[in-house]
Amino acid sequence: MKKAIFTLMAVIIAVTAQAQQFQNGTTTANLGIGLGTALGGLGKARPAISISVDHGMWDIGGPGVISLGGYVGNTGYKYTDLGYTAKWNYTIVGVRGAYHYNGFTNVPKLDFYGGIMLGYNIVKYSSDSDNSLANSYGSGLGFTGFLGGRWFFTEHIGAYAELGYGVSVLNAGVTYKF
Repeated sequence: MKKAIFTLMAVIIAVTAQAQQFQNGTTTANLGIGLGTALGGLGKARPAISISVDHGMWDIGGPGVISLGGYVGNTGYKYTDLGYTAKWNYTIVGVRGAYHYNGFTNVPKLDFYGGIMLGYNIVKYSSDSDNSLANSYGSGLGFTGFLGGRWFFTEHIGAYAELGYGVSVLNAGVTYKF
């Protein structure tokens, strides 16, 4: 009898663990603050903020799901010296895809993932002087990679961290699972 109860409990835990991980049809939204950046760096920076969404699209068998989603992030800098002021504003808008590894069945609250993003960096530059540098800052299209993880405190709310190129090198914040 004890063996049957133990087996039943193990099956319930395994099913529950799998049900809580990122699956086909799962949608998550992240709101984060960034640390560190590769976008400029002169002067005083304002905090980088980002929003991203991932939706589980394909269960590829085995321990993984592929998601598609979007990303928007913004940061900026202001440089002042001897009466001269220059400002940079960076906004990145992107489409991203990720592979969510669900092989950690003994850690059901963890969503570990990695992916790529095709993004467009919108750069705005202004200064209070008339110089030719204002035309040398351009917007552009680019690919980037990222690695991330989410830890869910409840069924729907958790924390996340992502490492990769966006408006910042490291983004961390809150995540919500639909």
